[in-house]
Amino acid sequence: MASVIVRKTSYNYDQLKKVFFEIIETLAGDKIKPGSRVLIKPNMLSAAVPQDAVLTHPLIIKAAVEYVLQKGARPQVSDSPAIGSFEHILKMNGTKDALAGLDVTCIPFKNTVRVDIGKPYSRIDIAKDAMEADAIINLPKLKTHGQMLLTLAVKNMFGCIIGFQKARWHMRAGVDSMAFARLLTAIHQAVRPTVSILDGILALEGEGPGKGGKPRHIGVLMGSCDSLALDTVVCRMLGIDYQSVPVLKIAKEINLINSYEVEGDLPTVYDFKLPQTGGLIFGPRFLHNFLRRHTMPLPVCNNHLCKLCGQCWTICPAQAIQSLEAGVEFDYQKCIRCYCCIEICPHGALHSKETIGGKVMRRLIDKPN
Repeated sequence: MASVIVRKTSYNYDQLKKVFFEIIETLAGDKIKPGSRVLIKPNMLSAAVPQDAVLTHPLIIKAAVEYVLQKGARPQVSDSPAIGSFEHILKMNGTKDALAGLDVTCIPFKNTVRVDIGKPYSRIDIAKDAMEADAIINLPKLKTHGQMLLTLAVKNMFGCIIGFQKARWHMRAGVDSMAFARLLTAIHQAVRPTVSILDGILALEGEGPGKGGKPRHIGVLMGSCDSLALDTVVCRMLGIDYQSVPVLKIAKEINLINSYEVEGDLPTVYDFKLPQTGGLIFGPRFLHNFLRRHTMPLPVCNNHLCKLCGQCWTICPAQAIQSLEAGVEFDYQKCIRCYCCIEICPHGALHSKETIGGKVMRRLIDKPN
């Protein structure tokens, strides 16, 4: 039975370090050996400051590094951001300053190895450092996600796909949210982090996982050696059905969800704001494209906030965005509704808007018998 540890804490470092060390020592103290190479995988989506609640907080990364050093092991902090340089993100987020003076390697993922993750995807390129690490400390952030509803411990392993390979996979699998969830689950199972410790102190609700979301204080660290159990307990805390999260629904279908026990006081979080997601793709495959275009929320731009920085049309896997003098324009015939643009917009100018067809379908589905 999986154990999920829940502890209330804050970003006061003395308190945070004590709680973090307790959680990781209980869960994985015997799995981090002297001399071993330990990969620390935070959420480093794009450049943001800690109060944005978009990235793993730098003090949690610091606690992980200090724990690894205390065990006599060699820590490496790595990720592959969706856009922007890893070094700039470390600096802007405060991680560079937090780790100053510590014997730690901070490098982005660069090299890959081919890994068979099973059908239907077979062999794909995954970060070599992740596959060859002696242990992995997964440090996800509690955030909403426009396509996957929540981005937690399992989804955080998608960062082991390097650079624009993410966009390619969004194009191949992201057209169908359940297919993308199956891919995310398979990547997680291939990488298999040793332990996951979730930053739920300052979470992100609403139109996450980027700057379109809104920070919300929850005040918890949660850890487990079973990422799926951890993500399931987060859903329980937020009062939502875990199978409404596509990754967990897929995991349930393929019998990866194990029984778990919660150690600690799990708070109840009321009215946690979730994004509008497209969960209305069903029926024969020949209908999927029609349903996607007419029932799933559309990415739209607030031109008053848009700075025409170009990051949205650079990341768009479907090349469905072009720049105009007044802002950006979407080609909704091409758009696959992956919401990568919303995810990485540095100005919070992009958000989703429900379609008329989506409203009608939702009312039909929610209508009592």
